[in-house]
Amino acid sequence: MDQVSPAPEPKPEHTTDLTMADFRAATATQWRDSVLRGEVSCVELTTTALTAAVTMPGLGAFLNLDPEFALARAEQQDATLKVLAKTATPQQLTAAAPLLGLPTAFKDLVPVAGLPLTFGTRSAPAVLPAKDAPLARRVHRSGAISVGKTQVPEFGLPCYSENQLGEPARNPLDLSRTSGGSTGGSATAVAAGILPFAPGNDGGGSVRIPAAACGLVGLKPGRGRIPDDDAAPSVRNLLTSGPIASTAEDAALLFDVMAGQRGERSGSAQQTVHRALASSTEPLSVGVTTESPFSPDLDIVLAEDALLAVEKGISALARAGHHIQGSVDCTGPERFWVQNYHQDFQALWTARLGELEFAEHQLEQMEPLTQYFVELARSRPPEQTAGAIASLQDFSDHALAIFGPWDMLLTPMLATAPPEIGWFAGLDPEQNYIEQCRFTPYSSVVNVLGLPALNVPVHTSQDGLSWSVQLIGKPGTEEQLLALAATMLRG
Repeated sequence: MDQVSPAPEPKPEHTTDLTMADFRAATATQWRDSVLRGEVSCVELTTTALTAAVTMPGLGAFLNLDPEFALARAEQQDATLKVLAKTATPQQLTAAAPLLGLPTAFKDLVPVAGLPLTFGTRSAPAVLPAKDAPLARRVHRSGAISVGKTQVPEFGLPCYSENQLGEPARNPLDLSRTSGGSTGGSATAVAAGILPFAPGNDGGGSVRIPAAACGLVGLKPGRGRIPDDDAAPSVRNLLTSGPIASTAEDAALLFDVMAGQRGERSGSAQQTVHRALASSTEPLSVGVTTESPFSPDLDIVLAEDALLAVEKGISALARAGHHIQGSVDCTGPERFWVQNYHQDFQALWTARLGELEFAEHQLEQMEPLTQYFVELARSRPPEQTAGAIASLQDFSDHALAIFGPWDMLLTPMLATAPPEIGWFAGLDPEQNYIEQCRFTPYSSVVNVLGLPALNVPVHTSQDGLSWSVQLIGKPGTEEQLLALAATMLRG
C-alpha cells in the first residue's frame, strides 16, 4: 500500500526551524505562537506550505496555487507584526489575529479574490472573483493566508474529489484510494501535512466524509450557526461551513474564527476544549444507532472495522464518564429515521439542478453523474419533488425528536474503506449514486435535520486506514462536540 512520504523540508533560507517543516509536527496554535515569539516568520510558514504543495503534485490536493499572492500577503503580515509587536501584547495580537501567519486554502467552490473559481467543472469557464466570499474574508482577516484552491468534485455533488480539470485528490493514508469529497483536496492537504487546517463546507457530508477517509477531525455546524452561511430554516438549505483539522484543538481554533468568536473567551470552542482536557466534561447520555436512514431501500453493510470503530468510540466515551444508553437499532416495523428517506433525499439533492437552465453544450461537457442528476431532476414530476421536500421539512422541523432521552447520538461514519480512485466514476451513474449512499450512509441525514455533527477518528485498521464515529448533537452544541472529541482522542 502506497502512502504519502513525509512533507519535504524547505531550503534553509526559507525556515529558521527545520523541525517544523511539516505542519503535523505541531498544533496550529503552536505554529501561531512561534510566529508571535519571532521563532518563525509568516513568509517561512507560507513557503513551507507552498514547497510541500509543489513537491507533492501527485496527491491532487490543489487545483490552483498562487505563490506570488500568498508570499506577498505573508510579507505584509510580517511587516505589520514587526510594528505592532512594539506596543501590543501577544494576547492582544492573538485576539486580533487568531490565525496569524497560518497557511490554509479554500475548496474550489468558494470565491477567493484573485484565484480562479472553477466549481470543479469544464462545462463553464473559470471566473476570477474580485472579492472574497464572506467566509473567506473572515478567515483572511483573522490572519490566515490562502495559498491556493483545493480539488473538488464537479459542483461539489459526489463524495469523491475527481474531475476533468486536475489530478484526483488522493488519500495520504493509501494513495490508491480516494480522500472523499467534496472537501477532498483540503483533507488531503491537511492529512499530508501541507496545511495545518482548512475551512470546508458540508451539504451532505462534504466535511465529515473526507475527514473520516483521511483520519482527521471534521465538524459540520448546525444550520445557521456560522454567520456567513444561509440561516434559512428550509430543508433545502443543506450547506454549512466547518473546519477540517488533525486535532480537535485545531478544529476549535478555526471554528471559533468561522463562527465569529474572537480569542479564548468564555464559551468559545477553544476554552471548552481546554477545560475538558484539563478536568472533565459533564456526563452525558449517548444513544447509539447503526441503522441508516437509507435502509431498507438500500442494503447497508458495515465493514468489520466500521463496527470496531463504534466499539472504540463507545469505550472512549465511557472512560470519560459518559453514559451509553444502549443501542437504538430498529430492525422491526418501527424505524428510527423517517420513512422513504432514500427517495426523498435524492429528490431534494437533485432539485436545484433541475431548476438551472444548462445549455446543451454544457451538459455534454459535464460528468456522467451530473448529467444523470440533471436529467433525473427534470424528468421528476414537480408534485413528487414538492412532496419529498415537504416530508423532509416536517422531519427537520421535529429534529429534536430523534434524541429521545439522549443528549447526543453516536453512529458509524463510513460503512466501508474509501474506494480506489476511479471506482465510483467507473460505474454507470445510477449505480454510482447508490454506491455513494452505501459508502456514506449516515451523513446526509444530519444536513437534512440541520443539526451539528462531528467526525472523530478512533480506530486504525491493520492496513493503516482510519475509521471514525460520528457524534450528532442538539442545536448549539458544536463546542461540546469538539470537547468530547478532544477527550476521546486524548487516550
